[in-house]
This record gives sequence, structure tokens and C-alpha cells, in this order.
Amino acid sequence: MSFFGLDCVKKKEKETERKIRANDREHNLSFKYATNAIKTSKYNVLTFLPLNLFEQFQRIANAYFLCLLVLQVIPAISSLSWFTTVVPLALVLSITAVKDAIDDLNRHKSDRQVNNRRAQVLIDGELRNEKWMNVQVGDIIKLENNQFVAADLLLLSSSEPLNLVYIETAELDGETNLKVKQALSVIGEMGGNIEALAAFKGEVCCEPPNNRLDRFVGTLVWRGQKHPLDNHCVLLRGCTLRNTDWCFGLVLFAGPETKLMQNCGKSSFKRTSIDRLMNVLVLFIFGFLVFMCIILAVGHGIWEHYEGTKVMAFVPQQNEDTAFSSFLTFWSYIIILNTVVPISLYVSMEVIRLGNSYYINWDRLMFHTGSGTAAEARTTTLNEELGQIRYVFSDKTGTLTQNIMCFHKCSINGKAYGDVFDCSGQGYGLSGDMMMVDFSFNSLADPRFQFYDNNLLEAVKLETLEVHSFFRLLAICHTVMAEEKNNDLVYQAQSPDEGALVTAARNFGFVFRLRTPESVCVVEMGVPRTYELLAILDFNNVRKRMSVIVRSPEGKLALYCKGADTIIYKRLHESCSKLMEVTTEHLNEFAGEGLRTLVLAYKDLDEEYFSEWKQRHHQASTALEGREDKLNQLYEEIEKDLLLIGATAIEDKLQDGVSQTIEQLAKADIKIWVLTGDKQETAENIGYSCNLLREEMDDIFIVAADSPEEVRQELRDARMKMRLDSGEDAFFIPESILGNNPKVVQDENVNGEYGLVINGHSLAYALEGSMELEFLRTACMCKTVICCRVTPMQKAQVVELVKKYKQAVTLAIGDGANDVSMIKAAHIGVGISGQEGMQAVLSSDFSFAQFRYLQRLLLVHGRWSYLRMCKFLRYFFYKNFTFTFVHFWFAFFCGFSAQTVYDETFIALYNLMYTALPVLGMGLFDQDVSDGWSLEYPQLYEPGQRSLYFSKGAFIKCALHSCYSSLVLFFVPYAAVRDSVSTDGHDIADHQSFALLTQTCLTVTVCVQLGLDLSYWTAVNHLFVWGSLGMYFLVTFTMQSDGLHRLYASSFPFVGTARNSLDQVTVWLTVLLTAVLCVLPVVVHRFLFMQLNPTINDKVRLKVHQMKAQPPPPRRRARIRRSSTRRSGYAFSHAYGYGDLVTSKRFLRRPVPSRSAGSTPAGRSAAFRPAGRSAGYSPSGQEQNPKQATEPTELQRYRAVHDATFCRQGVAPE
Repeated sequence: MSFFGLDCVKKKEKETERKIRANDREHNLSFKYATNAIKTSKYNVLTFLPLNLFEQFQRIANAYFLCLLVLQVIPAISSLSWFTTVVPLALVLSITAVKDAIDDLNRHKSDRQVNNRRAQVLIDGELRNEKWMNVQVGDIIKLENNQFVAADLLLLSSSEPLNLVYIETAELDGETNLKVKQALSVIGEMGGNIEALAAFKGEVCCEPPNNRLDRFVGTLVWRGQKHPLDNHCVLLRGCTLRNTDWCFGLVLFAGPETKLMQNCGKSSFKRTSIDRLMNVLVLFIFGFLVFMCIILAVGHGIWEHYEGTKVMAFVPQQNEDTAFSSFLTFWSYIIILNTVVPISLYVSMEVIRLGNSYYINWDRLMFHTGSGTAAEARTTTLNEELGQIRYVFSDKTGTLTQNIMCFHKCSINGKAYGDVFDCSGQGYGLSGDMMMVDFSFNSLADPRFQFYDNNLLEAVKLETLEVHSFFRLLAICHTVMAEEKNNDLVYQAQSPDEGALVTAARNFGFVFRLRTPESVCVVEMGVPRTYELLAILDFNNVRKRMSVIVRSPEGKLALYCKGADTIIYKRLHESCSKLMEVTTEHLNEFAGEGLRTLVLAYKDLDEEYFSEWKQRHHQASTALEGREDKLNQLYEEIEKDLLLIGATAIEDKLQDGVSQTIEQLAKADIKIWVLTGDKQETAENIGYSCNLLREEMDDIFIVAADSPEEVRQELRDARMKMRLDSGEDAFFIPESILGNNPKVVQDENVNGEYGLVINGHSLAYALEGSMELEFLRTACMCKTVICCRVTPMQKAQVVELVKKYKQAVTLAIGDGANDVSMIKAAHIGVGISGQEGMQAVLSSDFSFAQFRYLQRLLLVHGRWSYLRMCKFLRYFFYKNFTFTFVHFWFAFFCGFSAQTVYDETFIALYNLMYTALPVLGMGLFDQDVSDGWSLEYPQLYEPGQRSLYFSKGAFIKCALHSCYSSLVLFFVPYAAVRDSVSTDGHDIADHQSFALLTQTCLTVTVCVQLGLDLSYWTAVNHLFVWGSLGMYFLVTFTMQSDGLHRLYASSFPFVGTARNSLDQVTVWLTVLLTAVLCVLPVVVHRFLFMQLNPTINDKVRLKVHQMKAQPPPPRRRARIRRSSTRRSGYAFSHAYGYGDLVTSKRFLRRPVPSRSAGSTPAGRSAAFRPAGRSAGYSPSGQEQNPKQATEPTELQRYRAVHDATFCRQGVAPE
């Protein structure tokens, strides 16, 4: 059992292996496996109060006020009532507790929603509808199409032939392409037979719960035989069953032990940098308070010794020695001077944070109309941290990209297609007014496919040989599976790349319809043709190509091959040299636009040679030793002397505005690291597409070694290239903020721009303790870091590494369950709430629907929140230090008697009424420039990263300013009333008149100072400032009236003081003089610094003022056509291909019912209608549509002239 969140019983021993018996709950319960209920909430009814209070009192200020409350209940030392502390403390604790309770109730609600989902569980020989939370390890459950997988299951059988199932893993990894799983044939025979499934008593021995999404090891013992189990027969919780009517599975892991929950990471209590700094400052303030009280206690002892006996006639005799009197005075001053850190500070901070959170929720510019999703601040205590981000860790799939591949351009026989030109030869970009190619001639075309160059369709209709060969290859050379649903042809592709290419061939008249283990059926321009499939030479990460060998209906043998250009070019026939040069130029253009390229080639085969080759292939495929090497040699032998056909260019669609967002964040000096589970080529492609990687970089280092020594050497070589004088120990600096880490890695200056790409195997070595600093140091010297093939826990480890050794605030953004660990590890976690599931959102601090909203979250809301909080804190400390220091100076004139200088009513209301609303208005509404200018000049973000607005240095300056102001506020009124008389001749040098004058000067001065600090006056700010001043005078006259004095004489001793003092001209002149003297140094300081050393804020605000505060002009983005020699590699898949499955007769789906139009073996089908010039078709005369403009050198141009725009005369927009 757990009490107060602490385990009170012996923890369960660590599991080394798991043993499960199907349909035997009693046996499985003996192992005390976890149930399927999940719990993400922190509290329950019993633990909420103690746990929440324990967390809140970890904040040093709360503990400080609790101690102060204890002191105030001691009559001998307290000169203030105890309720002046207990009321605000209780208010702060209550507000925070209510907010935490609401957050936790939402988590409880989410948990209940998931736990109460229904599943069909096989119990006592019948299917019962049970809640997910009641499912147990060893149960057999039935899933139906489009249902979520309830737990980690061993697939037993399915409705599909050979027990295949199709699952969508978007909830896990954000990928929307379907994955194929298959049950063991020995248990798949049970099918949907409930009696057979109920009698199944198989025993599973497998690995213990872990977070490896891509790995599973186990064995099944059934009918005396032992069968190996791997990841291909396991369905993970969080997946969705697709295109499968039903399946049955055995529960292996449930609830918190599922791989999904194992990857969620540990929830931690997040605090902002300002919160951590405040803890340090509160300790410093308390120390300073003790120091002041010691001085005053010593002064009291000295005064008692030398002067005390002179006033004994006026003070009741007390038998106290001087030392004890000084001791009591020390504690009395502790209570009086406690206003250096008032409890209202934390109340105001919570209100400001809550208000700024609502601004994020209400921001209509962060509302995604497509999904109807608004931005949400799920945590209300981290807003200002958004203004200090230095590192952004981003997932790729579903975060930067839409995971949608589009056939964009191609090159066929030396001619490029996809670019659209007008009659003058001027190229178009893509825009909404451009006409798409009309595929209405083809009833089998996919209506969602878009292409804009009619010349390609014209070439198809004119039956150009090379163009037909091009699309024939795309329709045959793949491992895609086809099915017909609701009279619509649907492709199930292992990779979205392959799906895009097959769909392109389909729309241009080469429709892949059906495959069997021995054949591929294609409808070519309306004519059904069946190709005999003789061999598939499958893709892998070494080959980087795929080939198929087929026999055409005419009996001709041909090899079709597609792959990376660097691989295919080496295998081309020498006769293709000229065509290769032209194609290379096209590939350079495609790659320059960030498209993913692929080269196509073919070869006619001799029948006799192929028969002999096939025999050797069979021998190699059945060899017990060296099978892969022998097969690769055979593949190399046959894949040579190929004839080049052309190349394809696929666009991996980025989310809208990704490139612009990354550019803006880079201008704000925010470093972006991409942490993805995708293969290296895919990650690099996206890096180039969104301008994270650029050809203009000095170098891009690839770390892909397979041993620790090689990884270390590659990292060192990269660092030495970036900086030749890179030493070993110079990059450490002492930790400047209290913490447990012994050292911090310092930023190093590098000449040039570099990128780093590291794969998962190398990263595993780089994250080891002996090498982690080597990796971090090298990575931090690069502009861009991409980590590919990483596991969810590696993502979290990278984030933790940066947090541990860098003085930087981190943000992690992702959309899938594989990003949850990273999101929880970072200072700020952002979830993308889209179609890929809600696991990341549920664990995040902020959420929205598109990556592009990140720039507004950081550069607008984050910067404003940080600026407002820093201004609020500086002003709050100023007004309270000034208020308190006046007590300190007054002590030297009252015999150190712990007498207060102000009226008790003023003391109680100063922070609650007179100065509370103006400073809240500053914290909620102030802004230095508008949101448009904040986005126009991302450099405005940099001061927050360096904590320039509020730091220890800024705090000391604030304290010194307060000290000066308190001296003015005490001694100027003191000099003004000393030996002075009113106009009627009465003396006004009494304590009450002096107290009123001093507190009036203080109230007016702090309001004037607030007016100087405000950059953006609103009607609310005017109301708060002038209303507070008016309230001060109204309350003062009321509290010092004759009527209240008659009712409660002891509580209202200041009778008539306001009426008698504030009608004196001398008093008002004194108020004016003190206000001027207090703010004069501030005005002079700001004027000189704006003239001699203006900040980026000063320059931009001057520019805004010069433009009469008009909105910034829209940024014009010129379309730059560029060429690139790098090649954006084609991603066949993230794993080994499906070639073996295709040819093994294990993949078969039910036969696709033939359309009546395509049932005859010869002639034109009804799916094809003659078109072309003879049919009245014309490729010209149609307005074209632009492709999205790319800006490959925009970021480089910015960096080359980093501060050139901020000239002495002002700032010009880029």
C-alpha cells in the first residue's frame, strides 16, 4: 500500500522474465502482475492535503512565512497582529491548492475515460464486455476494426488470410502508414473459434516489461512444441486496428507495464528559472533581514545602556536586562521588516501566470481551423519560462512533417516534368489559382492526387515509349498491397514513399490492381496485364535500392530497379553517360528544392542466363552459412549494365510554416535539435527541406560508427575541424546557480556554420558517462543537430544531458507516445494535438495543432510573459524594499524601540490595496512592442535567454535603488516637518503628521515609478494607477475621521491627521520633491544608456515610434531557384523490406473482386477513355499554380549581417 505517495511495504522484486499461462487467471495472479488500469494523477482524497502542502512548503518563501506566523503569535515580540500573515498565507496556499486540484481532477477524468473503455474478454468460454481496467495478464481479448489495442498482446488469430493484421501506430510514433503483423501459423489455425480459443492453454515465457518499442523476445510452449516469438506477432497498446474485421490476442503486459506506459517517463514537479532564482534570493533576503535586525538589536542595546535610564520616568519599570531586551527587539524587527518579501508577492505571481495562460488559450492566431483545435496552456506556472528557451528538441514525423508524400516532379529520358511555365517561359510557383491536371479520363485515378504539369499527361497519352516504361516500373517495382473497399482502390504501403509513387503511376494510367506471390496485375492505359513475378531483390540500408524480375505477358524477361542515384549510377551501362549528365542536372534542381529523389533503371534479361542465375539464387537462399553475403554477390551480378529511364522527386510535406518558423527561431538564437526514430536519409531530407541543414554550411558531420572508440574519434575530429585550438578543460565554468551539478559546459565560439547527424547506435555510445561531455561539447558547437534512429528513452537522455551541463532552458515538442519521455524531461513540454493521438498532449505543458505556432508561443507569449514577470518582480521588490528600509532609518530616531513609522492601517493595506492593482496591471497588460513587431524582430527574444531582465545583478541594482529612495523618502519629509509650523501657527512636527507625510510620499513615488516602467498604457492600467491613488486618499481620510475614532478610539488613533496635514502647501511640495528626487536618477540613467548603449528593445521601439506605431510591413519572400549537388535519399521504409513476405505466399489477402471493366484479358477497359489530341485534349492554355517558394539562403543572409540592421540611426526591417 502507498500512503502520502510513499511505499510502506516491501517493493516487488525486479522481474527478470515473465511467465504467462493463457486462460488461467488464478495462475497469473500469483505473480502479482499489474492490472490494466492506468494512473497519471498525483493525488487522491486522502493524500491531496498532506502531499500538496508538502510540495508547497518546498518553496522557501512559504516556509519562511510559516515561521513568521509562529513568531507573530508570541506577544512579547510581536508588534503586529497574527492575522496580517495568516490570512495572505492561507490565501496563497488555497489558491495554489485549488489550481493543483483542478489539474489533478482533469488527470483523473482522463484516466477514468481510458480505464472505462470497453473490450471483449474471453472468460469462462464466452466473450464478455469488460472495462479496460478489469483486463488482466493472460486474458484473451477480441479486437474489432478501428478499435484501440487495450494492452500489449500476442496476436493469436485474425479474420485475414494467414492471420495478418494491419495496425496504425500513430499514437506511438506519429506514423500514419500501416504496419503488418502476423500470428504464428500453429495458433492461427484457431481462427475465430471461441471454443478452441477458450481451450487454448499455451504458456509464454518472455522478457520483462521494458520500453523498447521495436523489440520483443519470447517463446510460446504449445502442445509440447516451443515456438519463437518476436516483435512481428505483438500488438502494442496505443495502436489501432485497421482494415481487419477482427483479431484475438493474449495479454502479455497490462496497464503501467505496457511499452506505451513504460515510455511515458517519470513526472516531475517543474519550476521555472525565476522560481529557482527566487528561492536563492529569498535566502539572501532572509540573511540580509537577519543582518539588519542584528544591527538594530545591537543599536537597541547600546541605546538602552546609554539613554534608557533617561526615559524611565515615562516608561513602566521592567526587570529586564539589556541583552534580553535586545534579543526581544531582534525578533520584533524580524516581524516588522518582514515586508521585504510579502506574501502578496506570490499571490500576484500566480494571478499573473494564470492571466498570461489565458492569453495563450484565447489567441485566435494559434487556433487551427482545419482540426478546430485551439492552443492550450495545460500548466499555468511555466509561462515566463517560454521567454528563455535556448534549445528546442523536436520530433520529426507528425511534428515537422505531415507524413504525407507527394509525387512532385520527375525526369524522363532527359526531360524534366513538374515545373510549369507561361508563354514567355517564366516559371510559376504553386498558388491556389493554378489549374491541376485533369485525370477524369481515368476512372481508376485517385481524386486526391495533385499534379500541375499537363505536358507529362500529354506524353502518356501520346504513348511515348520512355514515359510508359517509367510508369510501368513504378507500377511493378514495389511491395505495396492493394485492396478494394467501398468500390475504391486502396493501397497499403510499408512506406508512404512507395504509396506516393504507385499512386502517381495509377493516375497516369498504370494502375496496380492486384498481386499474388507469383504475379503482379496492372491495368496499363485501360488494358489489364499480368506480369509473372520471378524475384524480388529487396531493399535494405546497405543496398539502398530495390529490384524486381518479371516476365511480361509477351514472355520478355526484365529487371526493374529503383534506388539512390549514387548507387544506380555505378551500375549503369556506359551508353547512358550523356543521359546521366542531363538527369544529374535535374536531380540537382530537385534536391535543391528539398525533394526526395530516386533513380529508375531497367535491364532486359536473357532467358538462359536467368535460369542459371535463379538456381544459384536458390542455393544461396538456403545456405546455412554466409547466406546474406552470397545473396548480395548475386544481386550485384545481375544488377549491372542497367539502362537509365529517369528519376522521381517526392515531397515529404512539411507542416505549414515549418521553414519560416525554424528561420525565425534561429534568428532568436534558439538551437533546434531533431530527435527522430526515422532512418538517417529521411532525417537528413527533412533537415534540408526545412533549412535546418543547408549546402552553404561549412561542413555537416555524420557520426555513424559502431564502436565507442570510433565514435569518440569522430566526435573529436569534428570538434577539431570546427576549432583547432579546442582544449580539453577550458570549456567548463563553475556552476553559477545553486545545484548539484559540479560544472557547466561553456558555449564555444566557432568560425562558420556546421551541422551534426548522429545515428542511434553511435548515440548509445555517445551518451555513456565517459563520452557524454565529448558528444555534448561537439553538438553544442554546431548550428543544427539531428539524432536519427533514436529510442524514446534516448530522446529523454539527450534532453537530460543538455539540462545537466548547460545553463539553458530546454523545450521538447512532439506528437506521439514515443515523445512523452522527452516532453517530460524538458523544462517545457509541448504536445502537437493532431490526428496522431493525444499521448504527447496529455503529458505536455502546452499544446497546439501545428509546429508553426511555436514561434508565436515563444516570440510573442513567451517573451511577453517573461518581460512582464521580470518587470513585476523588479518593481515589486523596489516598492517593498523602499517601504521596509524607511522603517530601518526610523529606528535610529525612535530609540530602536521597534515602533512602526507608518499607520497600522497603511501597513495592512499597502500591498493589498494601494499598490496591488497597478503592479498586477503591469504584469498582465504591459508589452514593449506589439506581437507583429515581436515576430518581425526575433532578436528581441535574446535578452530573455541571457536573463538580462531579472537576475542577481538586477536584484542588487533594485535593492540599491530602493535604498536610495528610502533615504529620500525618510529624510526629505523629516527635514520638511522638523521645526516647521502650519499656516495657523500650530506645530506639525508630530509623529502622526510625519507618518502621514512619509506614507503619502511613498505611495505617490511608487506610482510615478510604475508609470516610468510601463511601456504600454491601457485603459485598465489608467484605472488601476489613478484608482489606487484615489483609493489611498479616500481610505486615509475615512480611517482618520472623527466618526471612526469615536467608535473605536484604540484602533483609529490618527484622528484628523489627514485633514490637518494635507491642506498644507508645504506637504504637497514635499511630496512633489521626494517623487522627483526618487525618479530623477532613473530618468537620467535610462536617457544616457539609450543614447550611448541602446539595447535591441530601445532600437526597435524607436523604429516603431518613427513609423508612428504602424503595424510592421509584411515580409516579402522572393522565390529563389537553386541547385544542389547533394541527394535527398529515398526512404523505402524504416526497416528491412517486405520482399520475403510478398513472395512467401504468407501475405495473401482475399482476392480483389474484379471490376467488370477490367475482367477481359485484352482490349480497352471501360476504365479508360481515349484522350489526347485526337480526343480534343490540349496541354496548353491553362493557368498554372505555383509551388511554395523556397528560401535557401535567407537564414544565411541574416547571419552574415547579424547586427547590420541595427545601425546607430535605428533598425531597418529585413
